Amino acid sequence: MIYLDHAATTPMRPEVWESMQPYALDVFGNSSGVHDVSRRAKNALEEAREQIAAMINAKPMEIVFTSGGTESDNLALKGVAWNRSPRSGVVTVATEHEAVLEAVDLLERFDDPATVVGVDSHGFVDREELLGALNEESAVVSLMLVNNETGLVHDLAAISAEIKAVDPEILVHTDAVQAYSSQQLDVDALGVDLMTVTGHKFGGPKGAGFLYVREGVALEPLAHGGGQELGRRSGTHDVASAVGLATAMRLAGEDRERFVAEVGLARAEFEKRVLDSVEGAVLNSPEHARSPNHCNVRIPGVRNETLLLRLDQAGVAASAGSACQSGAATVSHVLESMGLSAEQARESFRFSFGWTSTVEEAGDAADLVIDLAGQLR
Repeated sequence: MIYLDHAATTPMRPEVWESMQPYALDVFGNSSGVHDVSRRAKNALEEAREQIAAMINAKPMEIVFTSGGTESDNLALKGVAWNRSPRSGVVTVATEHEAVLEAVDLLERFDDPATVVGVDSHGFVDREELLGALNEESAVVSLMLVNNETGLVHDLAAISAEIKAVDPEILVHTDAVQAYSSQQLDVDALGVDLMTVTGHKFGGPKGAGFLYVREGVALEPLAHGGGQELGRRSGTHDVASAVGLATAMRLAGEDRERFVAEVGLARAEFEKRVLDSVEGAVLNSPEHARSPNHCNVRIPGVRNETLLLRLDQAGVAASAGSACQSGAATVSHVLESMGLSAEQARESFRFSFGWTSTVEEAGDAADLVIDLAGQLR
């Protein structure tokens, strides 16, 4: 199999599983307990928290372990909105992940003010519209750092500064799920108050993520109970996953320079072959301000579900967009927000590269796309 769906999930790095095993088998205690096996689990949990905090220039108490990106996004937006009432307004962008947009939809149904701002044809947020949407009710702005479908990278630091200049009391949240493999994340440099990260996008375990919460930001928890995570997220900790997450972050950080160079080269090889050989093929991803591992391309006259099925049969795994739609054959809201018609969106494909990708695989996959697109046309 040639796997080109890393934006959906990545294979786990072997060292990550090795780091997790002791906490799944021997050090199995509940980290909230008081006896030896629980204390050992607690020590591992807090060591993982310290390691993660150091890697994003945060304090350990600012790391809230979660089950991943969706929970972190929901906790960030609902937690802020429900804690800061009557200042409970949320402003976000039309190309955000479903976890953000669905959370905003629910808040709106609970009568919390919500605004969804548009983007241009490349996917960049309309900054004038974004800043114009801010008012005395605004509690938090949520803006994705790297788009999960196109790979577009927003200048988050500059936009955060502009938001704070309008009103320093407005919090800034970013879904940085797609960013960690290719970018050093520094919460102060980015100017964010909340940040979502999940491990399975860069070689870590599924179901393991965190929400960075700047000191002083209060959240209403989504789950009430024993008061773990300083009252922000109750429930028994998955220590093994927290350890695996920290290990994956360390390894991805150490591998980042190679990742950007070699994975970027693989993607470039794939794009060059496809764009040179398939008449009318065009990138939906911007040529600049893009992560090195995302390619979103439209092939006019070829339906994505048909080509993806043929590619799967030939041993290439790719997708039409977000993997978070329960398999539903929906049109990409990201591409429609960028101005593509529903038909054009159905002719679009996401090929996402990752830490295991090679130039040779990219070339082989491109040749298959070229051949199958010709057959389907």
